[in-house]
Amino acid sequence: MSSPSVEATTTATRHAASVADAVKVYGSGDTAVRALDGVSIGFPAGRFTAIMGPSGSGKSTLMHCAAGLDTLTSGAAFIGDTALSTLDDRRLTLLRRDRIGFVFQAFNLVPTLTVAENITLPIDLAGGTGDRQWIDALVDVVGLRDRLHHRPAELSGGQQQRVAVARAFAGQPDVVFADEPTGNLDSRSGEEVLNLLGRAVRQMDRTVVMVTHDPVAAAHADEVVFLADGRLVDRMESPTADRVLDRMKAFDSKGAPS
Repeated sequence: MSSPSVEATTTATRHAASVADAVKVYGSGDTAVRALDGVSIGFPAGRFTAIMGPSGSGKSTLMHCAAGLDTLTSGAAFIGDTALSTLDDRRLTLLRRDRIGFVFQAFNLVPTLTVAENITLPIDLAGGTGDRQWIDALVDVVGLRDRLHHRPAELSGGQQQRVAVARAFAGQPDVVFADEPTGNLDSRSGEEVLNLLGRAVRQMDRTVVMVTHDPVAAAHADEVVFLADGRLVDRMESPTADRVLDRMKAFDSKGAPS
């Protein structure tokens, strides 16, 4: 039997990442938790997609499985046309290194390295040289030209997260997954990071998939998809913070509009 695919319903759209009939169950027997319950969704290339839902809705699980950080119980996850389930551990590690970028709530910078060294760290660890012209342009996009020789302790939280964003994009990945990237930032710094992610998508033709609980953050995306109880329950194009907040309020505990 061939792996399930989302291609039939989205023949005109190229997806940077997608899942089809995704099921993820943690535990077994009476204690089993169905974190994803048959989710099929594609994340279009060159777009900024936000994933929202109540606590326990499965949004982080969806991101982790789509990014190959966790495995599905059943169904399939793809980066482009590559089915993650067909890869052994080594090839999956190489795919994550070469085709996926990550931005997390914690900045995860190496304190002994400069900003410039932190940005190119994944490329350096892989033994590559990277596209220096791309990295140079990226430094300007994230506004760190005058901070390249500073170390993380000399930067504000917002500046550190901008370094993390630059590092995620440095290898020109197919998709960058961002998990609550503004969670540790004040509102002004968070807004700067969200604007930065938006610029990377619209000015540099990148793809971003962001998990967030914040309607203001979600409003920076091109589209918001809503999960509840492990299921995809709605999606919204051209979101605003007020519309997203209203939609979140409309979901009852079962994930259906009340």
